[in-house]
Amino acid sequence: MTNKILDMATEIKELRTKWQTLSLYEKFEQTIVSVLTLVIAGIVTIATWQLLLHTLKLLESNLVSVADSQVFQSIYGMVLTVLIALEFKHTLLVVKHHRRAIVQVQAVVLIALLALVRRFLILDFYQTTPSVIAALAGATLALGIVFWLVGNYQQPGKDEVME
Repeated sequence: MTNKILDMATEIKELRTKWQTLSLYEKFEQTIVSVLTLVIAGIVTIATWQLLLHTLKLLESNLVSVADSQVFQSIYGMVLTVLIALEFKHTLLVVKHHRRAIVQVQAVVLIALLALVRRFLILDFYQTTPSVIAALAGATLALGIVFWLVGNYQQPGKDEVME
């Protein structure tokens, strides 16, 4: 517990030192990122709480059945919602700690891919038209290609792959 307090005190000290060197726009950007981080943390907390309540309600009412795909689609959809929010929060924290000046394209594409995966998991294939499924598949393919291209892009003079 003491180490966590010391780490937080060190982090606040570093933030104060760094804050003085930032331009007006960088201060604005850091403030917005901090607010968004708090909002996303709240969303993650609420979504996780809803997931726990929903799962407990299903267990209490004995509605969990291996044959009922709707229940599993619902639960996994909620889990992916939490994971998407956590990935978004992680992306904001990278910007907040000034490791990257802007939100990385690869992180945004990854979040979009996670959202599409979630959409596919909760999709009712019997109620959805083939054109919608084809459009979602095309979007997934396009985002996958962009993710691969961005992940394999190497800047001149650098040997490592961008993160």
